[in-house]
Amino acid sequence: MEMMLDSIAANWPIWLVSVVMIIAAVIDGLILKVPNWLTFPFILCGWAHGLLHAGMPGLGASLAGTAVGLLLLLVVRAVGGMGGGDVKLLAGLGAWVGVSSVWWAFVVTTFVGALMALVMVGISGQWRKHYLMTRQIVHEWKTIRNPEKLFEIAKERKPDMMLLPYGIPMAIGSILYFAYAGMLI
Repeated sequence: MEMMLDSIAANWPIWLVSVVMIIAAVIDGLILKVPNWLTFPFILCGWAHGLLHAGMPGLGASLAGTAVGLLLLLVVRAVGGMGGGDVKLLAGLGAWVGVSSVWWAFVVTTFVGALMALVMVGISGQWRKHYLMTRQIVHEWKTIRNPEKLFEIAKERKPDMMLLPYGIPMAIGSILYFAYAGMLI
């Protein structure tokens, strides 16, 4: 038990990040929003940790991780496929774990999100509706090259869609990646 506590203490930043991700998932699941009061301090504390832990190179790595986290979801956000809180949450993750880990957490999150979406559609029994909606969205992305127009279309369609609070797969995917990479112990 003492060895496990020592391991957790040695990896406290990843445990802290995991707790923040779980809090974000719970809030997102309840209100379909990841609030700024959580994401902005998450990002800023990640930068501070990078600076205090490794000086200017650590801050640089933290800023790079933030940028990658932002960029990975910003395109989807720009066309109305995701909330801004989800984007900032991934940026905060990147601020704490850096470029490589935010990338791999994103990859795992993508698979978890896809699986969750399939389960949600399966439970609803509305396969045809969601299949046709997906085809329509892909067609719009191919033919309408204006992100603002796509954002407006997505906003109009939102009441008819089954929404996946993406903070949930983001928390699950990130923690699965941390466990796989041996970052928790």
